[in-house]
Amino acid sequence: MSDIALSIPQARAARPRSVARVLRTIQTVSIFIIALVIVSPLLLLVVASLKDDRFQILADMGSFRAFWVSNPTLSNYAEVGHLSGELAFGRYLINSLIILVTTVCSGLIVNSMAGFVLAWGSLRGRAVILAVVIALYVIPQESIIMPLVIMVSRAGMSDTFAVQIVPWVASPLYIFLFYQFFTQLPKELLEAAEMDGASFFRAYRSIFLPLSLPALATVSILMGIETWNQYLWPILVTQTDYARPIAVAIATFFGQDSIYWDRAMAASVLMMIPILGLYLVFQRWFVSSFIGSAVKG
Repeated sequence: MSDIALSIPQARAARPRSVARVLRTIQTVSIFIIALVIVSPLLLLVVASLKDDRFQILADMGSFRAFWVSNPTLSNYAEVGHLSGELAFGRYLINSLIILVTTVCSGLIVNSMAGFVLAWGSLRGRAVILAVVIALYVIPQESIIMPLVIMVSRAGMSDTFAVQIVPWVASPLYIFLFYQFFTQLPKELLEAAEMDGASFFRAYRSIFLPLSLPALATVSILMGIETWNQYLWPILVTQTDYARPIAVAIATFFGQDSIYWDRAMAASVLMMIPILGLYLVFQRWFVSSFIGSAVKG
């Protein structure tokens, strides 16, 4: 009788543990399924880029054979990696890298300086300027793109690298991100620098900018993705292949008569590598910036 009385509480205690174990299993399986769904297009892209038959790629779509390649080959990468010729995607890739590096580096300097002046500068009407900056962010880019095309055309910038860099260096979003970050730093840093005889710009360059690594990493990644994925703007402002990026070049694989899935997949993988490398370089500060924003928010 006493054994039965002891076993009842033990059974009641074991029941919640078993329920928790089942819930953890359900959570693990759910996360695995969600991760599989998210990764599957990327896996399909890489596998398809290793197939040398574009008709077979199309036939495998919609079945599990799309995720398997029996005889992998790098011939598609060799075809699209040339720097000259009909499939000069190596050249387009270099064009994209030039535009990416120049835009991001210039953007970090311009937007961080503007954010610093708005945060700590003795600017009259600073609140109004900040309100205008925020208001500019909500205006859709497409609504001003045609007047911008006319302006750069009149300025003689069409079909150049500059026309794909200069209009997008300053951004209301990134100015506001830097402004928010700088206002979270103590103003005593600026006052101490001024007491030591440092100028306003020297305080920005030597003290505040080195402390803003999370903001720099966040803006670098967001700006890099935005620049790398530009498609409409390069088509409107370039007429030749001289400065066109790889995003525009990939569209040439989708012709009216045929679609070259194999080469398009290989070019897409090549297009993905630089921006993935940018994320891996700044991942540590990028993640810490988002975690810090979430905690403070």
